Amino acid sequence: MPLRVEPETTFRDALRNQNGKAGRPLAGMWVCSGSPLVAELCAGSGLDWLLIDAEHSPNGLESILAQLQAVNGYPVQTVVRPPMNDTVLIKQYLDLGVQNLLVPMVNSAAEAESAVAATRYPPHGVRGVGSALARASRWNRIPDYLARAAETISLTVQIESSAAVGAVEEILAVDGVDAIFLGPSDLAASLGVLGQQEHPEVRAAVEHCLKAAEAAGKPAGVNAFNKDTARSYLTAGASFILVGADVSLLARGSEALAAAFIKPADGQEPASY
Repeated sequence: MPLRVEPETTFRDALRNQNGKAGRPLAGMWVCSGSPLVAELCAGSGLDWLLIDAEHSPNGLESILAQLQAVNGYPVQTVVRPPMNDTVLIKQYLDLGVQNLLVPMVNSAAEAESAVAATRYPPHGVRGVGSALARASRWNRIPDYLARAAETISLTVQIESSAAVGAVEEILAVDGVDAIFLGPSDLAASLGVLGQQEHPEVRAAVEHCLKAAEAAGKPAGVNAFNKDTARSYLTAGASFILVGADVSLLARGSEALAAAFIKPADGQEPASY
């Protein structure tokens, strides 16, 4: 007899139960290195969630699969960001066993509806059917997977443009959008203040979206590596947050070692982001 398995709880469930552990917002970090070893190190950190990124990181289907396998069994929610809101890519990610998606650059309700449709089988969506071949269903070892697939998937859409901020209420109203996530870096670029995530207009736009999400009864998260900014957004109502990245931790940590033991030849301190 084959082993019958059940899907894990989703990020949506964690946010609903929430705000997670001890009634608080969920804190997480980016995993951008493409390394299953690093992903597993991060999974055991005690953080609530990880975001495996394929938009700005060297991750393909094979490396995402390896990282999902590496973090499996750890008490952490794993969210994966595809490079774009694309039906075929989303199908492939879901078949790999990705249960929690963060779809970038969603600028309208129509684009949000497209993302939802990509996660649902017909007649409720357009996801291609290949469960017998897919890790998602554990090769049809999850009972009634086709009928229950929507229950096993959570969808968060990313608000990171002035157009998305203007349409945030409509995006939040889309059935199947479980949460929104604010990206201050691209939002700053869209608002004409590239590289200025702390700009008052950016902060105001983020806080506007947090209030809209609260009014809609849906969770909203935000990316904020600056600790003071992160705490400010949590106070403003963020339900989940990203506060660091594996590659940034390694970059800043290695720079600190160099600064402690090697004096720059020109006497200047190295610049870092």
